[in-house]
Amino acid sequence: MPEVPPAAPEVSRKRRADSGPPPEHGPERKKACWGILTSQGSWADRSPLHEAASQGRLLALRTLLTQGYHANEVTIDRVTPLHEACLSGHQACVRALINAGANVNATTIDGVSPLYNCCASGSIPCLELLLAHGAHTHLRHAHYPSALHEACKRGKSGCVAVLLSHGADPDLPLPHLGSPLYVACLHQHTSCSRLLLHRGAAVNAGRGADSPLHAAVRQDCTELVSVLLDFGADVNQRDGDNKRPVELAPPGGETEELLLEFQGSPRSLSQLCRLQIRTLIGASRLELLTHLPLPSLLTRYLDHT
Repeated sequence: MPEVPPAAPEVSRKRRADSGPPPEHGPERKKACWGILTSQGSWADRSPLHEAASQGRLLALRTLLTQGYHANEVTIDRVTPLHEACLSGHQACVRALINAGANVNATTIDGVSPLYNCCASGSIPCLELLLAHGAHTHLRHAHYPSALHEACKRGKSGCVAVLLSHGADPDLPLPHLGSPLYVACLHQHTSCSRLLLHRGAAVNAGRGADSPLHAAVRQDCTELVSVLLDFGADVNQRDGDNKRPVELAPPGGETEELLLEFQGSPRSLSQLCRLQIRTLIGASRLELLTHLPLPSLLTRYLDHT
């Protein structure tokens, strides 16, 4: 999964902060950046437009566009200036590039989109700007990196909320990562998990036989385990090692105590009814709950608030 390289002041995100020979003169070696492994010699084709976008130099960027630099100029790895601006969270540069015709759905050779980079940096203004200009929340290929998964991984709940409000699938499965909820639980991000569950994410859909509850229990995150149980998580589901969640909990801890207590007492009729009604409504229509002519108390009950 693509990782964001650590920021370094006054140094391009595509180059090392330490001293050494320029990339085009240094030894040919592999270097991780933008979630891909690319030869060090490939950094030589970064244009001044990429640099201006990365550093948020709006005046320089506009000048370069006026001088004939193309908004969709790409490096050998198909990184565009828009990718750079989004990764750095420079909204003004993103807007200028879009106005100059930048492709909001451009992808690198590894399938990374500007939308993904917004979620990596946590830039909600850039994210909303891309979506307003036609950025796709869905993937063209199953192996492409997912903006929603990245937001869940990094705990960017604001980005998760924006993506879901623009039609992102809360159950989008990726073979190597599982569901967005599973990723959020794996990284102990309760706020992201709540957002997904409120939008109807399948509480037991994880990665293979491993459920979100298994992931939360392994991390000993009692708060997250409680949220999952409240949304109907199956305490008897078994993972790839044929273990139930309670068997993975640290002995004597709060998480184990919570699971044992839950197993010893059935869900209330109120909770069972809510889970069943939400299932019948369907994930795609849960956002319309507030528009139904129902008493506010009943709406809050069904909306899990």
